[in-house]
Amino acid sequence: MRRQSLIAIFALALLSGCTSLAAPTGSVDGARVDAALKSFTDSGKLVGVSALVTKDGREVYYGAFGYADREAAKPMARDTIVQIYSMTKPITGVALMTLWEEGKFKLDDPVAKYIPELANVKVYSGTDASGVPILVAPNRPMTIRDLARHTAGLTYCGNDNLPALKPQCTAADPLALENTLDQFAQKLGTLPLEYQPGEKWRYSYAADVQALLIQRLSGVPYDQYVQEHVLKPLGMIHTGLYVASENQGKLAALYDWNPDGAPIRRPDEKAFRLNTHHWPLTPGGFGLTSTLGDYTRFARMLLNGGELDGVRILKPATVRLMSTSVLDPAITERIWLPTDKGEVGFGIDFAVRTDPPSKPDGKAGAVGEFFWDGAAYTLFWVDPKNNLTAVFFTQLMPFGKVPAQKAFRDAVYEGVDPSALPPKQ
Repeated sequence: MRRQSLIAIFALALLSGCTSLAAPTGSVDGARVDAALKSFTDSGKLVGVSALVTKDGREVYYGAFGYADREAAKPMARDTIVQIYSMTKPITGVALMTLWEEGKFKLDDPVAKYIPELANVKVYSGTDASGVPILVAPNRPMTIRDLARHTAGLTYCGNDNLPALKPQCTAADPLALENTLDQFAQKLGTLPLEYQPGEKWRYSYAADVQALLIQRLSGVPYDQYVQEHVLKPLGMIHTGLYVASENQGKLAALYDWNPDGAPIRRPDEKAFRLNTHHWPLTPGGFGLTSTLGDYTRFARMLLNGGELDGVRILKPATVRLMSTSVLDPAITERIWLPTDKGEVGFGIDFAVRTDPPSKPDGKAGAVGEFFWDGAAYTLFWVDPKNNLTAVFFTQLMPFGKVPAQKAFRDAVYEGVDPSALPPKQ
């Protein structure tokens, strides 16, 4: 009878989309997490910071320290709205995969099947004696799978990208706020790929191309599709591209790191330019604003295999596909992915931890977790092993100038799962 009961429990877990049958793990030590976060505001390294952790389906930690707006003495709070930058990408990926579930595309379809503006792109292959870029034909078309795992060859026109292409990038300016997504694709199509599709991992405009894919496959504007198929069904009522005037007072100020002292406030007219006006551009790789509670609902949906509070966004198998690394081990050139994110591969718009942290300065995390972060030093992760989600918010640029994310992760896993901690020195 006991054996039959265990079989029944196992079958029920599989049917419910459970991602882990691991033994119960430890609990979050709230005082330890408080101390870790508060140390950064007390020292002045961060102006404000907040975090929310859930475990086993319930909230187990919330803390907020310092200021959302230092100059106005407005404290960081649960309802503070922050710019999440690249934490927009996983939301775009989820929206795209709702269309995959409908059979609207295949992951190995060429991108140009739906976005012909990218059909004739060439690949950078060095420069000639005069410094002029040499362009060659791609060995194969970039696919939607390439977009999802950042192996498409696309550029980001940033400091991590090829200097030889910088003049062309600057002239084309694909992500100018005045461009529609269609115009973005037209301008992107004039730029060469940085490398042959599938040969390297490199951050790029890939999620913005995904936004246009969503728009063309659905026949609905990208931002409207995301609202109707992801955000509204999950009750993420404070998440969006545009922050209405009545809510703009809840926006956290954006600060720039200052090596000589306290962070320096970026002027609001520059910091909030995207989110306080209606622009033609609706990017898929950045741009959303959110609250701790809203983004936690998104993370919990993923942990639950695509469902939250009776609302299903994705099938469990789709979430497993997205959260499984599909980055070929032969792709060894990954710029900052291993040094900044740790022992990870990449799934569909998520980094996926494939091995435990191996160095003392590594960030704690359990194998199988999937996550991403944002340029203003925000972070979320989903940990199926420990049935845990975590969201961390601050507003400091550039990314990673203070070790607050490591301290937060370490503090969480000290109580929950010490085996996920980096080795001691």
